[in-house]
Amino acid sequence: MSAPTSFRFEVKDHIGRITFARPDTLNALTFEVYRELTDLFFSLERDPRVRSVVITGEGRGFCSGGDVNAIIGELFARDMPGLVEFTRMTCDLIKNMRALRKPIVAAVNGVAAGAGAVIALASDIRIASTQAKIAFLFVKVGLAGADMGAAFLLPKVVGLGRATELLYLGDAVEASTAERYGLFNKVVTPEKLAEEATAWATRLATGPTFALGMTKELLNAELSSDWANALDNEARAQAVCMQTKDFREAYEAFTQKRPAQFTGH
Repeated sequence: MSAPTSFRFEVKDHIGRITFARPDTLNALTFEVYRELTDLFFSLERDPRVRSVVITGEGRGFCSGGDVNAIIGELFARDMPGLVEFTRMTCDLIKNMRALRKPIVAAVNGVAAGAGAVIALASDIRIASTQAKIAFLFVKVGLAGADMGAAFLLPKVVGLGRATELLYLGDAVEASTAERYGLFNKVVTPEKLAEEATAWATRLATGPTFALGMTKELLNAELSSDWANALDNEARAQAVCMQTKDFREAYEAFTQKRPAQFTGH
């Protein structure tokens, strides 16, 4: 795909870094951001330069959700088919994030609200600044708390009772509370956020990427799988991983008492 114009994207040391770059709006989303971000996550599956992803925001916000003027105001002019077209496009973003067989680390630097909260939720790991807040605020604007897959994913992360509370009330949750709920994996000071998120992404990028991709695929599949199918899926997936060069490399590195050098093959 061509270079995105609505956010920054760069690749360094096999880490793809996405930075929302509309700080004056707390990195609110526009139709263009949705489209370009959706296309980017789709293309990253086949980008050999990228083995893990960090997504963050510039300024005080991670992402404050849909831009009130650029998106919400325009939606009032749409008929029902036009509205469904938009809501399906927003879901395509989350679908592509979960389908990407590479780890995504959200570095939540500030406010993550509405769609921004779901983007953080759809990431594999969430590292947050002590200044971060997260709010699934859809009900506060008269919409269902179930948006962009939030009602599916959130109970899997924090449990049904806590997810019900967060989606019903739509209140902003401080970073320390979100960490206690299990929504944030780790909370660090603002000056340590980029370093910490990069450290996680680096560890994942230097890991056995094929095996990590298989793990994510199974995590997705088993969100709605029964026990017997889960066991069968994991047995078959593990047999596939046992044929990779990374599996042999891990064994040889262990026997030779040296660090493993994974290639993702």
